[in-house]
Amino acid sequence: MKFAKVTARLDGLGSEKWAVHIEGRRRAALGERMIFLSIGEPDAPPPQAILDEADRQMRAGRLRYAEGRGEINVRRSLARLYTRQTGRAIHENQFIYLPGTQTALYAAMMTVVDEGEEVLMADPYYATYEGVIAAAGGIPVPIRVDPDHGFHLKARDVEKAITPKTRALLMNTPSNPTGAVFTRAEIEKIGKLCEAHDLWIISDEVYATLTYGNTVFASPFDVPELEKRTIVVSSISKSHALPGFRCGWIAASPEFCDRCIPVTETMLFGSQPFLEDAMAFALDTHFPELDAMKRAYEERARALVKALAGSHRVSARMPEGGMFVMVDVRKTGLSGEAFAWRLLEEENVVTMPGESFGAGGSGHLRVALTVSAEEMAEACKRIARLAERI
Repeated sequence: MKFAKVTARLDGLGSEKWAVHIEGRRRAALGERMIFLSIGEPDAPPPQAILDEADRQMRAGRLRYAEGRGEINVRRSLARLYTRQTGRAIHENQFIYLPGTQTALYAAMMTVVDEGEEVLMADPYYATYEGVIAAAGGIPVPIRVDPDHGFHLKARDVEKAITPKTRALLMNTPSNPTGAVFTRAEIEKIGKLCEAHDLWIISDEVYATLTYGNTVFASPFDVPELEKRTIVVSSISKSHALPGFRCGWIAASPEFCDRCIPVTETMLFGSQPFLEDAMAFALDTHFPELDAMKRAYEERARALVKALAGSHRVSARMPEGGMFVMVDVRKTGLSGEAFAWRLLEEENVVTMPGESFGAGGSGHLRVALTVSAEEMAEACKRIARLAERI
């Protein structure tokens, strides 16, 4: 039987990247005690008030078909959020509600990238980026960033990578996996290049609320000159500890949204109204428990960096944001892949190899900050023990 070309383009870009995690789950199911640092799934419970709102709206009958763009209440909540963030008027016709950031990213890519066109991205990059670009027929173009300088993407490196086939830059800030957060100045420099070459900026901002220390989140959508070419994708999965709700969105120009709607409506015509109501409530309300969740991630990251500071073989740099730390294992002489497998087999600690996030992640592990301080301390002890043994 004949299959569509997209299946060949996506071959090897799926669950293979999560092989260490999948093996860890298999062993845990057999009764082995594992420490999982592999998946960015918040361990804190979501605010109860959001769950209560979803339940209330569901029982009130908000179970019928929803508007394809998203219900007006959730788009107005998004407009208020982005008006506060940007300092200028943003309107409800600049949003599309979608089930999660991944769906939003796929819809954005399908709307602006044609077959054979190139999409630039910092390397390391999130594990699904290659696939979502390839699904649209695009060609991923990784730009290596320096781990010894905070994994920050430089405008000069972007400029070198641009060709006549380049159509878009895929930006992720705060970054998964590296924790790098773009400064406003960096965004403006890169934005000028995108203006000069008429490139789209697709900005994955799912970790926007999770920045640490004196780091301030900035978005290309905040820059008035870049608004028309910026497509933001995000959700409340991380910010509100609700990955299972699948509540996400696109923020962009009215023109982009009008062009994108026919694409999204071929995938999913409308979503669950009661979940949209819950998201609108979540965006309009401040929850102290989410402040506590953010503090916990930062404290765990600092504790991890400190715990590994005494090792001569492994080290970690404090992330500027997000919910991951990149652990540098290059001095062991092993790849991140090899170290992750040995860590699983010999120490029962499950991480993600840096190579799952591109060649730029080689010699690193991605560690999720989603376990208790006690478990994190034990995991660090085991990581250092394996490194010294090697």
